[in-house]
Amino acid sequence: MAQKRSVTRRSVIAGAGLAASSAWVNAKETPIWSNEYTAHKTGKSGDVSLNLFRKRMGAPKAGEALPVLFLVHGSSISSRNSFDLTVPGMAARGEYSVMNTFARWGFDVWTMDHENYGRSSRTQGNSDIASGVADLEAGVDLVVRETGQQKVHLCGESSGALRAGAYAMVRPERAKQLDAYRAHNLRLRDRAMIRSIFTRDKPGTSDPAIAEYLADQELKFGDQVPTGTYLDMTANLPVVDPAKVLAPVLLVRGEYDGIATVEDLEEFYKRLPNGDRQFIILPGMAHSVVLGLNRRIFWHVMHAFLTMPAVEKEAVS
Repeated sequence: MAQKRSVTRRSVIAGAGLAASSAWVNAKETPIWSNEYTAHKTGKSGDVSLNLFRKRMGAPKAGEALPVLFLVHGSSISSRNSFDLTVPGMAARGEYSVMNTFARWGFDVWTMDHENYGRSSRTQGNSDIASGVADLEAGVDLVVRETGQQKVHLCGESSGALRAGAYAMVRPERAKQLDAYRAHNLRLRDRAMIRSIFTRDKPGTSDPAIAEYLADQELKFGDQVPTGTYLDMTANLPVVDPAKVLAPVLLVRGEYDGIATVEDLEEFYKRLPNGDRQFIILPGMAHSVVLGLNRRIFWHVMHAFLTMPAVEKEAVS
């Protein structure tokens, strides 16, 4: 006689996914706990130190297993300013920290500065996608050791999605500046450039005050960032073969995003082999789905994907 059995919603290969917990945490009773870590990789320039940051509800306890969410930043903004931005005196504008939000929802949330970003090592490299994959290998190994979890959810913003996709793959007209990207490992990332992230596609989808505060925080690390991801996105696409990404995938795009077209993403989406996949367009959003005015829609979509009920399949008796 056939018997139904529950198939884990997030079972994937090579450490690129984790069965989501449905546990909820009482945020009023348990404070958010945070900690810093350092991972190391050996790169072309020698030993590279990678800064990781972690948030969860309460300090880790022996035997406790929370679902792990690893947030991967993009080309121009470091990890904490992307995913853990707290704006003093702007409480009326609401929560901007993805890390706080998902920690309160019961996740063990991590992020990491890639080589040449934020608090991680400065080298002579250009931090391309392949370098980002090596960063993730070192970072995820540390997360596995610290949490005891063998699988994690990866969420990448902008070129962070390419880093995350390329990591998942190996574990089981924008060419006008191409010559400059090839000739230099660093590019200018000043206040005007940071502002443009929020205005170039659809002004009004983000709070201008957030762009200014983000620039204040990010420029503490200097006005130069690596060219590697820009070079890859300009000259070396595709860097991710969707047919080799066996993990469940949530593909999201802001309605007004000027970077990735719907057609390009549809082609990528159709070639993903895992039936556990979704492609969602987020209304009222441009390229910055993390820091836009409608960021709560992004939180909702990602949380729903990570906590979807298990698929029921018929077992063969």
